Parts: sequence; structure tokens; C-alpha cells
Amino acid sequence: MENFVVSARKYRPSTFASVVGQEHITTTLKNAIKTGQLAQAFLFCGPRGVGKTTCARILAKTINCTNPTADMEACNECESCRSFNDMVSMNVFELDAASHNGVDDIRDLVAQVYVPPQTGKYKIYIIDEVHMLSPVAFNAFLKTLEEPPMYAKFILATTEKHKVIPTILSRCQVFEFKRIQENDIVNHLKYIAQQENVSYEEDALHLIARKAEGGLRDALSTFDQLVSFTRANLTMSLCSENLNMLDTEVYFGMVDAFQRKDVASVMLQYEDIASRGFNGQHFLTGLTEHFRNLVVAMDPAMHRLLNVSENLASRYGSQAAACGLPALLWYLNLSSDFEFRYKDAGNKRLFVEVALMKLAAG
Repeated sequence: MENFVVSARKYRPSTFASVVGQEHITTTLKNAIKTGQLAQAFLFCGPRGVGKTTCARILAKTINCTNPTADMEACNECESCRSFNDMVSMNVFELDAASHNGVDDIRDLVAQVYVPPQTGKYKIYIIDEVHMLSPVAFNAFLKTLEEPPMYAKFILATTEKHKVIPTILSRCQVFEFKRIQENDIVNHLKYIAQQENVSYEEDALHLIARKAEGGLRDALSTFDQLVSFTRANLTMSLCSENLNMLDTEVYFGMVDAFQRKDVASVMLQYEDIASRGFNGQHFLTGLTEHFRNLVVAMDPAMHRLLNVSENLASRYGSQAAACGLPALLWYLNLSSDFEFRYKDAGNKRLFVEVALMKLAAG
């Protein structure tokens, strides 16, 4: 059996151009390389799975490349690039501070810093999860970080910038990585699905992207899981079933019932939702978001704010037109109020049912 490689590793970006959703970071780094204005130390911070360590490795490879492209990308052909790609580079060192956070680990690293590179221009030290270093280890690192040899570069990465001591922060150029936009994640998933011969519904990919909440690595892990579950046929119904997420069809059906003032239909629909184990808070949050999307869909100029497929945006627009803006604003106000008060409710099932009855009664 062929060894399976998860998508997050198989399609890990190897150039600045292939990094997803962090153009403000990659453009700045390429300009710094081009002008030769490289800082001694960088701090990459942001949520998990958005490209911090990936960008650190690309930067490390590129600044030692002997024949970079005109766009400041590594050539992947010189000796330095080949050794890096084969993971045998003697100039790039990675330390996982989550498991090597003691003062002895940092002292070993500092001792290496003062040995010049035998080949290549720079020695690069990537320290992942740097906030996990102990206070003593941080202090042992300070002097070296402030006055390192000219050939030494430090790239620190963390998900918790607030835990990095100010004296370290002041010695670094800080790059804030952002959560990746839903459409960027969807486009990347489309590319991978095409490469892997996976059939998909675009709405299913949007569902995966929403589940990931801006983390591309989480999205790729979910994608792999669903490809196995659906046998490489990603449909909206199968994906929502596996992820235990409510399909948008549920909310469209609810709003149709509200419009008809059909209380019985609303109550029966919610009985089915509750019997499938969905949390009342999550249901109310989803319903409020659906009303928000309907308000946005009233104006075609705002459809790009929906972050959904064109087909789904059209459905939102049709239902929004049928409801009218005054009704939608009333729905939105009522559902958001019930969502806010849900945590204080005694009988939470009854609380949601009362909310739905009021929405249906109009």
C-alpha cells in the first residue's frame, strides 16, 4: 500500500508565491531580501495553521539561495536549495520550544551561533512556539538576540505573542499573520481536489472553510477526513453529516416556515434538529448568521460579503427579497437577543422553542 501523505504536508507551500492568504507578509519579506535590509530577528505571530512556520522555512531557504529569481524566490536548483529541500542543510536549525524550553537548550543553541557557516551566507535559527521558553531561557537568549553575529538570523514563531517577554519583542521585527479568508481557503481546496481527482460541490468546500475558522491546516485536515468518509465525492449533505454541522437548507426551511407563520412546521423541524444532538446555542448562532446573510443579500453589491458560492448567494438573494428588509431586521434583532440570553436560560430546550414560536408568529 502506498504511504499516505496528509494534504497539509503534501501541498505545503515551498515559495512565497504559493503561500495562501498572507500577501502582506510575503511581499514585505521579498522586498527586504531584494533591498538587503534583513533584520537580525523576526517574530511571526498569529493563529495556528496560517503559515508562520512555513514562511519561516521559505525565508530561511531564500536568503541562502545563491541564484534567486527576479521575484526573490529560491531557485530550488543551487546546492543550498537542494540541501534544504533534502532536509540536510547545515545552515538552518529548527528548535521546538514546546519540548526544548530549558536554559540548557538555549545555551546549546547560543554556542552554535558563534560558529560561522561553512557554506552559504547565513545561519538561520527557527524557534517554534517561542512563548514556551522558560523565563531563565528567555534571559539566556537576550544578549545573543540583541547582538548576534552578522551571519546569524533568528526567526521566532508563536501563537501567543502576549506571552513573549517585552525585551524579546523589542529586539524583533514583528509580523502579524491573519486568519485566512474563507474564499482563499476554498480556492486552495479546489486546487487540491483537482490534483487528487476528488469531485466536490462548491458549497461543501465553503462548509469546510467555515469549520476551519481561518486555519488552513485545520481545513486540510478536515478535507482529508471527508475525502475518506465520502469516497472522494464531497457533497454538502455528506459533509454536513460527518462534521455534525447544520446544512444551510435547515435555515432556509426555517425562514420559509416563519414567512408562512407555520408554527407547527417550525416546531417539528426543531425537534428533528434537537434529536440529532445539535446544541441549542449553536443552532441560534447559525440562525442569527443566516438572518445576517439575508440582510446582506438584499443588495447585490454586498454579495461578496457572504463568502459563499454564487449559487448559494443567489438563494440568499431570493429569500431575502421574499422576506423584505423590515421583516429581516425584526428577525435578526429577535434571534440575536435570544442567542445572547441563551446561556442564562434554565430550560434551554424550551427557551429555543419559545424563540422559534415568536419568530413564526411574527
